Amino acid sequence: MRKIECISVFDMLKVGVGPSSSHTLGPWRAAQRWISELKKKDRFEEVDKIHIDLYGSLSLTGKGHATDIATLLGLLGHDPVTMDISIIESEIGKIRETGKLLLNGERLIDFNILENIKFNRKFLEFHPNGMTFRACLFNGKKTSSSFYSIGGGFVVKKERKNASRKMKNFQQFPFPVEKATELLLYCKQENKPISEIVLENERSLRSDDEIDANFKQIWKVMLESMYIGCHTEGTLPGGLNVKRRAFEMHQRLIGETKYTNTKDWIPAIRQTEVKFRQILKWVTCFALSVNEVNASLGRVVTAPTNGSAGTVPAVLMYYMCIENHDATYEDIKKFMLVAGEIGSLFKKGATISAAMGGCQAEIGVSSAMAAGGLTELMGGTPEEVLMASEIAMEHHLGLTCDPIGGLVQVPCIERNAMGAIKAINAAEIAMESDASKAKVPLDKVIETMWETAKDMNIKYKETSEGGLAVKVSLSDC
Repeated sequence: MRKIECISVFDMLKVGVGPSSSHTLGPWRAAQRWISELKKKDRFEEVDKIHIDLYGSLSLTGKGHATDIATLLGLLGHDPVTMDISIIESEIGKIRETGKLLLNGERLIDFNILENIKFNRKFLEFHPNGMTFRACLFNGKKTSSSFYSIGGGFVVKKERKNASRKMKNFQQFPFPVEKATELLLYCKQENKPISEIVLENERSLRSDDEIDANFKQIWKVMLESMYIGCHTEGTLPGGLNVKRRAFEMHQRLIGETKYTNTKDWIPAIRQTEVKFRQILKWVTCFALSVNEVNASLGRVVTAPTNGSAGTVPAVLMYYMCIENHDATYEDIKKFMLVAGEIGSLFKKGATISAAMGGCQAEIGVSSAMAAGGLTELMGGTPEEVLMASEIAMEHHLGLTCDPIGGLVQVPCIERNAMGAIKAINAAEIAMESDASKAKVPLDKVIETMWETAKDMNIKYKETSEGGLAVKVSLSDC
């Protein structure tokens, strides 16, 4: 039987701390895994000193992506899902001031951030996002371990022959899917929408209660990131002096409407005057708010990455606040099931790493995910869902990743808003078309995206060595 990688929706939609899933969340997880390795080999108590080497894209944009900070937080034993992010600055400050690091919260060792973290411009052969942890033991021996952050918070070891085969095994879902055509075939055979097919696969991994708890937690973080972004003034950190725009935009849109918390916020938004221009502004505001939180080392949901975290929640909020005031948790669940599945198709057939494929792999995929989820909620057929996802990606093909100053701010934040608007537009076009006669199948656009990624010059793949990143510098700002 042909083995098909089975990726859970909850692998595509993960809670993490910004600003980047591949450069922040991935290294954070790698540090946690290295500590687990040391303990498994009974070497944790023998560690005297440690050194971290960052390679390729992790080095070139590591400072702006907070790779060094995330790695340290992982070594300290913090978890990105549960950590109180308000103490990040103080935790890193302690290391700088004392020259000591409390390894996994258990053992105090000497550590100088400037000397013990090295940024290497060299690219490792296996993947652009490579990092190596080295430890000197009390007995004079040394041990090291290398990890590769392949996008979306996924971390692999080199011995895995194919980075996309990250899963522990190839456990067979009741409806294993590698290509969109297979997904569509299951929908026809079972006479079910895409969300129900994906739900059956998730049920092979966990109970309905666990599924609902996970989705509710994901939506809670999405909603909170939008809310926080819309209620936070100031300038983003990093040196670009980017002013937060979601706050003032939200203030103008909400007007005199009153509310006190996230629970009352959606009903309040629904009461505001809604015209075409206001709709565009609301969607833009939602997307900007999430990625301003992301850029500030805030907690967001990778969808499929941190850098593209604003697109999916912005489109879901559009549906709940504009299209359907009676939307319920079940609508949120269906949207996420479809969005997660679309994202997994791109991960299997191409990449969700900007260091591998440019921004088309992040904003392009997030727009495709959002377009597919919205189309099903709007009553679209499985064919229309796949067509909407294809349209959204088709108009992101070739999009480069060229963050100014290595920061996930310009042009990254605005691209989330553009991706959200394109997703809504793609859903509308698909539902006004004969999707059974689509000229470009989703599988073909995924293949094309991967070919485009391989042809793209490396300087446009999250290195800050091309495009806007070299036309505009921190000194210009």
